[in-house]
Amino acid sequence: MTAIIDIKTLYESNYLQWLEETIKCLKNRQLADVDYENLIEELQDLAKNEKRRVRSLLEQIIRHLLLYQYWDLEKPRNANHWAAKIISFRNQLNEDLSANLRNHLEDNFNIIYSNFLDYVNAKTQLTNLPELCPYTLEQILDKNWLP
Repeated sequence: MTAIIDIKTLYESNYLQWLEETIKCLKNRQLADVDYENLIEELQDLAKNEKRRVRSLLEQIIRHLLLYQYWDLEKPRNANHWAAKIISFRNQLNEDLSANLRNHLEDNFNIIYSNFLDYVNAKTQLTNLPELCPYTLEQILDKNWLP
């Protein structure tokens, strides 16, 4: 019981040491010594952060695809910049996209699109942007596709 209290105390006072001790306990199968409460919280936060990260990358790709396709006034000056950003964000997203994270994006696709549509409208003052995403997830992830 003392080891659990010590590890729980470490969580508040020395996070890095808490991580190292938790890893050591798990590797050595010292499951009675694991600070499950904080470990579960950390794993939930990790999952939430990963979902937030891939959502953000997807938003960036869609944002630049919309600019590329619909902002005719700025396209001559910015098309290459937007295309390069699309490539960069796609590479980042595709690099770490697991089946679980892909399912998360598919399940939340319409929400993700509608949540940032206001941003693009405000930035560009365009009135021709579609209310529903005009692209499929497959198109968005395809490194060779542009509208």
